Amino acid sequence: MANNLEEFNNETISELEYLKLLSKRYPSIASASTEIINLEAILNLPKGTEHFLTDLHGEYEPFVHVLKNGSGVIKIKIQEMFGRQLTELDQKSLATLVYYPEQKLDIVLKNESNINDWYRITLYRLIKLCRYAASKYTRSKVRKALPKDFAYIIEELLHEQAKYEDKEQYYEGIINTIIEIGRAKEFIIAICKLIQRLVIDRLHIIGDIFDRGPRPDIILDTLMEYHSVDIQWGNHDMLWMAVAAGCKGCMANVLRFSARYSNLDVIEDIYGINLLPLVTYALKYYKDDPCIEFRPKVKQEDICNNHEVDLIAKMHKAIAMLQFKIEYEIIKRHPEFEMEERLLLHKINFDKGTITINNIEYKLKDKYFPTIDPKDPYKLTEEENILIEKLSASFVNSEKLQKHITFLFAKGSMYLKYNSNLLFHGCIPVNEDKSFKSMIIQGKSYKGKALLEKFEKLAREGYFNKESIEEKQYAMDIMWYLGNGCCSSLFGKRGMATFERYFIDDKEIQKEKKNPYYKFREDEDMCNRIFEEFGLDPNTSRIVNGHVPVRRKQGESPIKANGKLLVIDGGFSKAYRGKTGIAGYTLIYNSYGMRLVAHEPFESIEAAISEEKDIISTELIVDKEVVRKRVSDTDVGEELKKQISKLKLLLTAYSKGLINEKI
Repeated sequence: MANNLEEFNNETISELEYLKLLSKRYPSIASASTEIINLEAILNLPKGTEHFLTDLHGEYEPFVHVLKNGSGVIKIKIQEMFGRQLTELDQKSLATLVYYPEQKLDIVLKNESNINDWYRITLYRLIKLCRYAASKYTRSKVRKALPKDFAYIIEELLHEQAKYEDKEQYYEGIINTIIEIGRAKEFIIAICKLIQRLVIDRLHIIGDIFDRGPRPDIILDTLMEYHSVDIQWGNHDMLWMAVAAGCKGCMANVLRFSARYSNLDVIEDIYGINLLPLVTYALKYYKDDPCIEFRPKVKQEDICNNHEVDLIAKMHKAIAMLQFKIEYEIIKRHPEFEMEERLLLHKINFDKGTITINNIEYKLKDKYFPTIDPKDPYKLTEEENILIEKLSASFVNSEKLQKHITFLFAKGSMYLKYNSNLLFHGCIPVNEDKSFKSMIIQGKSYKGKALLEKFEKLAREGYFNKESIEEKQYAMDIMWYLGNGCCSSLFGKRGMATFERYFIDDKEIQKEKKNPYYKFREDEDMCNRIFEEFGLDPNTSRIVNGHVPVRRKQGESPIKANGKLLVIDGGFSKAYRGKTGIAGYTLIYNSYGMRLVAHEPFESIEAAISEEKDIISTELIVDKEVVRKRVSDTDVGEELKKQISKLKLLLTAYSKGLINEKI
């Protein structure tokens, strides 16, 4: 790039053309100069706060709460602002109000004898807190975040200096008028939500929104309304994305997971999937089968209807057996997947009730296979093909599901580089010698960064391709592989021991061999290799991923490789809490550094409101900046510097008469 216009030649004519286009937005020296001053000022502002979450698994209540409290950021700001003025109880009450303004106000209105005094005191506190939260942003950015109904009033209050006598009455007048005209409740709700928005500049979701927990849809609806978010897909997300595209293998997998964790309600009631054909099929073949090994994983106290549990168990077994048949077709189509070892039905001795794997014979816990033909165990009957088509069509035609999946594609990716951090869900597939593991896709070998980018390209083709059936099918098969395959960065295991867990009582054969990446996560050299592969500086970069829960109660640390790698899957999902001992890790990265937050199990939103019970969290400082990070140190800052450089060239062009000012 030319540094000044004296260096312009034939090679830089295009740059002059660009400047002519830029001049339409900044038509004079004055307008271009003003923008340069503005951008230079922004570079010196503190870096915005980033919030990292992963492996939400449909646990919407703790997710919503952690989102509202910013993993403790709001509580910290209240302490910083009012630590010497308010009691701990008053601080807690103020925090609860900021998190849940509508619900908390309902309680206050019932119990407060002098509501106008309470309104006045509370409004002053909230305005002060909001002003503090907004202090690291430009007026323009804050203005864009303001709620429409109160934008002008809030802007006046945020930038007003009440200490000046000339404005003191003006300031008080606004507060009093808000109360007098009966708009205090609505105003408080608006400013509380504004505070929630201002404390977090960007949200990162590092995979697995779906499966296990009851309401992934609420999480997605919440994310769709969030002001700034990116998503790195997880293996469970990919399965649902593939289902929405029409992948039948993934559909069976999703239904099996939902039955396993008794989450069929979200499929039927939220996404409108008609499961009656599956119910009919399951009752036809498994009516007298207790399906003991397929009873859903629910606590005894959560069982409200034993008949319902029995039905879910039958549906669970039915769809599991269909899954094994459907996956046979995918695996046979793609020998390059190297997943033939996952084909086990033909290894069953139906007469003896055993199965032989790796020359070892195992007794089967469940020997009832009414839908399997021993002579052709993977054959789908006409009845089964019709059933699969009906179920798949129901998913594809679900308007709400398609809306959510479109959002995942719009905001999601296989990996993300952001402010020197590399974000991905599971792993970067590697070999035992730490070299990047390769995979043949469409006749060409891919590994490392190129492999993840090829996966993403095909995932998008699998969903969006409407022209070529053959290309779409191949891409959907890749999506299935991403949820199950050994070279998938989302999954990262040799295979999923689904059949073994259901049918074989042997812990050894149920073990799933992980990619060597998980062994090398403590190795700084391995991390440095990954940074170099993705074009990041090994001295300043970090990897942030989830997928594998951190077994905290066994002494495992989420900080790996001397701080170069952070694992923040701490068990949002209730299914993992027995292993982790906590209810999830989150990560906060602000201008002062990085800190991990470990959360205890969240009681309920009701308790958080009525009893002001926040999530009990402990913090761990990962990195503390010696010099406070500014916008200039971020990816956004780099883009602003490029804009400044172009604007300075435009000024030069104006001054030399190469481009005429529009005055």
